[in-house]
Amino acid sequence: MSKINGWAVTQAGKALERQTFEVGALGAEEIEVAVDYCGVCHSDLSMINNEWGMSRYPFIPGHEIIGRVTAVGTQAKGLSVGQRVGIGWTAGSCMHCQPCLSGDQNLCNELVATIGSHHGGFADTVRAHWAWTIPLPEGIDLASAGPLLCGGITVLKPFLEYGIPPTARVGVVGIGGLGHMAVKFAAAWGCEVTAFTSTAAKADEARGFGAHRVVASRDADAIAAIAGTLDLLLITVNVPMDWNALLGTLAPNGRMHVVGVVLEPIPVPAFTLIGKQRQVSGSPTGSPVDIARMLAFAARHDIRPQIEMFPMSGVNEALKHLEEGKARYRIVLEGGR
Repeated sequence: MSKINGWAVTQAGKALERQTFEVGALGAEEIEVAVDYCGVCHSDLSMINNEWGMSRYPFIPGHEIIGRVTAVGTQAKGLSVGQRVGIGWTAGSCMHCQPCLSGDQNLCNELVATIGSHHGGFADTVRAHWAWTIPLPEGIDLASAGPLLCGGITVLKPFLEYGIPPTARVGVVGIGGLGHMAVKFAAAWGCEVTAFTSTAAKADEARGFGAHRVVASRDADAIAAIAGTLDLLLITVNVPMDWNALLGTLAPNGRMHVVGVVLEPIPVPAFTLIGKQRQVSGSPTGSPVDIARMLAFAARHDIRPQIEMFPMSGVNEALKHLEEGKARYRIVLEGGR
């Protein structure tokens, strides 16, 4: 195919419209995928509204894609027509720089995001480099797997990157789209999990996801009561917090790892770090190998994001539902509807 039909945004903040784009012949190393399902991530909203200053209009959002291979470029490797695959935040990278050759393709300076200047998955079809088109493991639930390709790998990446052991005590700040998956992965990893939420009504759900205890994230006394106990604290929210109090929950050599896009600067008092040799870090998604490992782990442990389904034609209603904070906990669009 030389055309892509999808739901596109033409300028910041506008409703999506059904449009057709000429995309030319399939590249030698590209894969074309028919979209069966596509998750709706808060990053889609951020890109639609150009909150990060990197959107190029018009484009089709959607970067949590589950589908079937319909065409394979002449130089593409390892994939065949009809195969079930997933595509996440990244559609391509240069494959020759030091990060790419070292297995850190997600850190490539020439990384091609699936949305923003590239057409994403709120569409009939999508294209990506063969290395970033990830085969799906047997047994994975197709309808709920899309959010794993962005949110799932985002929250699991620090476990892979820093060798977090199953004996670790892990805190997750924010029980939303990212945070509920973080609790599920950390619990399946074998960790003792503390969920931090500002919404008391989510406490029972957090325990259902695998949390061993729940702490009110705006309650200074409750946070102080677990000071010095956590080996890893995952920040999945995008709003300001009492950062010094949260850093104080870390045990010696503990790490606060940020995966939520907090746009305001995060103050880090030096003594809070130095005294207990604590660390602060962050990461994007992951490499193709990381994503494949995450999917295999999710399939083995039956880790499924909690989803709400909308037809692809209802994308604007789905985005409004997400923007109003009503999603519990991830939205998935069904292709062909």
